[in-house]
Amino acid sequence: LQSNSCGPGFAEENTSSEEQAMIKIAGNSYLASPNLPDFCGCSPGWSSAFYGAECFDSEVHSYLKNLGKQKSSESQNIDAKKVELEQLLMMETKNYRKTIKFYQKLLQKERRSKGPETKSMLAKLRGQLQEMKSKVQFLELVKKYQMMYAEQWGVESYVLPTVIHSGKADTMDMAPMSESSLLLYYNTEKHQSTNQNGVRVLQAGTPLGLMAYLYSRNAFLEGYVQQFLYTFRYFCTQEEFLQFLLDRISSTLSSASLDPSTSLTKICNRSFYILQAWIEDCYSVDFATNTDLLGTLKEFISSKVASLNGYGERLLSLLEDASAGKSGSSDLCSGVDKCEEESEEGRKTLHSLCKKLSEDVSRKNFYWKLSKGMGPIAQYQRERLHTGSAVLPKPCCSSFTEESSVSLARVDEVGPVLLIECSAQQLCWQLTLLQQEVFNKCHPVHFLNSRALGVKDKCVAVPKAVSAETVSLKVCNLFLSKCIQDQYLLQLLKNADSISTWVAAEIVTCHTTKRQVSLLSKFLLIAKCCYEQRNFATAMQILAGLENLIVRQLPAWKILPAKVAEIMEELKAVEVFLKSDSLCLMEGDRFKTLPTIPSAHVLAMHVQQLETGGFTMTNGAHKWTKLRNIAKVVSQVHAFQENPYTYAPDFKLQSYLRQRITHFKDADISALAADNCANFHQIPAEKHSRKIQDTLRRMKATFQ
Repeated sequence: LQSNSCGPGFAEENTSSEEQAMIKIAGNSYLASPNLPDFCGCSPGWSSAFYGAECFDSEVHSYLKNLGKQKSSESQNIDAKKVELEQLLMMETKNYRKTIKFYQKLLQKERRSKGPETKSMLAKLRGQLQEMKSKVQFLELVKKYQMMYAEQWGVESYVLPTVIHSGKADTMDMAPMSESSLLLYYNTEKHQSTNQNGVRVLQAGTPLGLMAYLYSRNAFLEGYVQQFLYTFRYFCTQEEFLQFLLDRISSTLSSASLDPSTSLTKICNRSFYILQAWIEDCYSVDFATNTDLLGTLKEFISSKVASLNGYGERLLSLLEDASAGKSGSSDLCSGVDKCEEESEEGRKTLHSLCKKLSEDVSRKNFYWKLSKGMGPIAQYQRERLHTGSAVLPKPCCSSFTEESSVSLARVDEVGPVLLIECSAQQLCWQLTLLQQEVFNKCHPVHFLNSRALGVKDKCVAVPKAVSAETVSLKVCNLFLSKCIQDQYLLQLLKNADSISTWVAAEIVTCHTTKRQVSLLSKFLLIAKCCYEQRNFATAMQILAGLENLIVRQLPAWKILPAKVAEIMEELKAVEVFLKSDSLCLMEGDRFKTLPTIPSAHVLAMHVQQLETGGFTMTNGAHKWTKLRNIAKVVSQVHAFQENPYTYAPDFKLQSYLRQRITHFKDADISALAADNCANFHQIPAEKHSRKIQDTLRRMKATFQ
């Protein structure tokens, strides 16, 4: 099977000298040495699931094709390609880091002197940095494309029935199986840039057929492998998938060293690559939560693979690193991670600079349409929003340490004193870091089958008095009954509910209307700052707290400054925007340069919408087009996790926020509000006595 856009020429190079050399090199070293030259991260990553065959364009393929050539007449050398690419990536990354440091020094100088020469130099540097950043990202994409050695072991579509038969102990009693009985395709129109009559695209398949398609040619490059790893739990359990892979390894391992070009050798080697990609990408959701599955894999590798194949030792090492939390697909696939120890610092600085450089563009393009004639708020309402107690400051990372020196010695003090004293920007940054800590622990698979966990629209996911273990999995369970599901999504949603409750509780416990106005203003400004910084999770959590029925009825809303009150409409518009499209945050290139935290509940609702309807066709085949769309939506979780926020943490302020959130997480807002007279509309004493006198006069008149 050929893809319509995974790089022209890759599918045609079936018998090229480059592939022959790759097979020969890998074939000779496959059983010879445990230090395999081609053992590296092979998980395709989120971009493969999201972009599919379009992840790698012809430019990437052409660039890689020309690497390692000293002269145009020379043949390509695999090792030369790797060396040259590593050197280029290391050099560009170091230059980028040096330019970042120079830019930061120049920026500080500009803040002190504010001269025109410095400003013009900064503008030139920004343009250079954008070009350098694009080049580094392109080289990392080329490296990722080069690392997909698994494609050399792909088989043609007519060999897929052999993949299934190869794992059976007794193939004599089995009826012959054709590809059409396993997989269904639909034809696309003729590709404009080639002479192809069209390509076949996978539409549906049986569980066996979908697992066998992992071995097809270009399955890695087309994004199928990554999409499968996200969604296979809808049609098979983890144990069934593992057994499928182990059966193929067992039946082909003994004959894999005879001829590297045979189908059996390709099936054996491809099985190892699929297994490695599964461990790299889904260890936390499949193996870490299922000790029996992990034990079965380790025992198989130790007893049947390690003694014969160097790959076994590397897989065991990979499992140990994964269990210790030392590995992950991003660590294995990143081209910056191997640029010595300081490269990690450079990577963080890179993300921080990308955020700063893109901030101005984001502010110009990122606005919301408001209701009832308010019109769009262009450029994020650049004017400063003054309130009685707080002002939204301009983002400035260098000033955060100075601003955070306010009276944090009173962390244990009861009451919202620090919330009012600290700026909205400070609180936004620290709440964002707390939210990022929780979000980074989740996996795309956590958002699947959320109905079975009791997650519903417009209601709390987990009742406060009910633990996660008591949630019934029998209702609306889309996974197979024996499939073990990690319930981390419930913790994520419960954390969101706790923050919303905390916001409402802090407001209703203020004993004066003036204090309530200050706190309402502060939370609105924090939420505005959060969504401007693309922390939509915290912004929506604050909105939920402000929309609490008790909070919305407070008298303080009537005396809230109009400028601040408009933020509430902005937040509602943001919520509508987030609910409008499951991929709205992946539009354009902002998500690649600006850190993002999505609303977990909104994302879960989008996935539930995609899960609505049947997963199988009338012939029992599972709809791969449906599963592919689900994989594309949940892949954005890993995309956002790749670009972290780089704010300086203020641990004292974070500790204060944690204490307040924990203190109010199970609070009864109505009970708290009932104990505070500021939450009720007060009638002035003179007006009240006058009303009583008027009533008595009317009563007296009736008796006369």
